[in-house]
Amino acid sequence: MTERIVRRLVAVLAGVALAGPAAAHHVMDGRLPASFLDGLLSGLGHPIIGLDHLAFLLAVGAAVGLGRLSLAAVPAFVIASALGVGLHVGGLDLPAGEALVAASVLAAGAGLAAGAQVRLPPTLALFALAGLLHGHAYGESIYGAEPSPLAAYLAGLVLIQMALAGAMALVARRLPAPALPMAARLAGAAVAMVGAGFLAQQALAG
Repeated sequence: MTERIVRRLVAVLAGVALAGPAAAHHVMDGRLPASFLDGLLSGLGHPIIGLDHLAFLLAVGAAVGLGRLSLAAVPAFVIASALGVGLHVGGLDLPAGEALVAASVLAAGAGLAAGAQVRLPPTLALFALAGLLHGHAYGESIYGAEPSPLAAYLAGLVLIQMALAGAMALVARRLPAPALPMAARLAGAAVAMVGAGFLAQQALAG
């Protein structure tokens, strides 16, 4: 049972890593959501098709679950990401935003792989900072939208991120203590691969 859970945890993250950084970040094919349904679908889909965002979400869940933290740590990232969207939509432009997102994914993966201690106060602060960065990137696909699709986008974004990170945390929590170091190393390596790929892509594009 333990080995099967570990394999599932790592398989999800490894699949993200192998998918590579080429996936698009826009559910609407780059078109600005124009209706409530468009906004909801875009919010639900963006963290899934944006593999850097998906990798970080899974890393959040893994860190919470493997570190036996309270599930209340997950909203620290999710709420901060919604605030980041609001800041971008409000006109805040963050230079090298995508590169910072990629760096956050790489750092999260490296921390997991290295077995960094997960303590609640600093983890909440790091999740919140990363959430602002990821939210700013999310905001690019909704910038200029009307209030209705924007509200729906935020609702979808919050729901899907809570679901993905929360589910990963619950899976990771089921692992017995002896399996935690191996699971953290393998999961962290997979997440770090995603971050490194996206960071290299940003460097080449620059």
